[in-house]
Amino acid sequence: MAPQGSVSRWIGPLQAGEEVAAERLWKRYFPRLVGLAHKKLQGTRLATADEEDVALSAFDSFCRGLEAGRFPLLSDRENLWRLLVVLTARKAAHLLRDQCRQKRGGGEVLETETELEQILSREPTPEFSVQVAEECQRLLDRLNDAELRAVAVWKMEGYTNEEIAAKLGCVPRTVDRKLRSIRSLWEQESIP
Repeated sequence: MAPQGSVSRWIGPLQAGEEVAAERLWKRYFPRLVGLAHKKLQGTRLATADEEDVALSAFDSFCRGLEAGRFPLLSDRENLWRLLVVLTARKAAHLLRDQCRQKRGGGEVLETETELEQILSREPTPEFSVQVAEECQRLLDRLNDAELRAVAVWKMEGYTNEEIAAKLGCVPRTVDRKLRSIRSLWEQESIP
């Protein structure tokens, strides 16, 4: 078994493009991602791909996104696993959607449209939802300023910096500074 914190130590080198770190994370998480993809695809007959393809695609997207700087708040194994779960679930949903397109048989691969709807509408488990909600609340509580909390919530809700600036009556550059401040506070939180 890997020493405590080893996964967190691999994130930085992977961001720098080190293949050894990618290989270590791959060995650790790929079987779990395959199992997760299997659950998401359970009960469906697919013509062109399977759960290993989904897991491979999710891990590839993760590595490319990390190298491109798309996950700046990723700092530890819990955040990493949550991110991999989301990427794998989305890849599974996209595979199912693509399989049902007219060019690929127009839904003949699946028994019924209801199967697709059931799979795509699967929600996270209650335990996972509670865990995410508690983590979000814990991070928001670290922000001592009500305006910073509001900016963080709006960003999580999907508002653009321009929309947040309009809400605050400021310029987008001010929102950028506030977001950097939030990230800095939250990164300090994850440093042991």
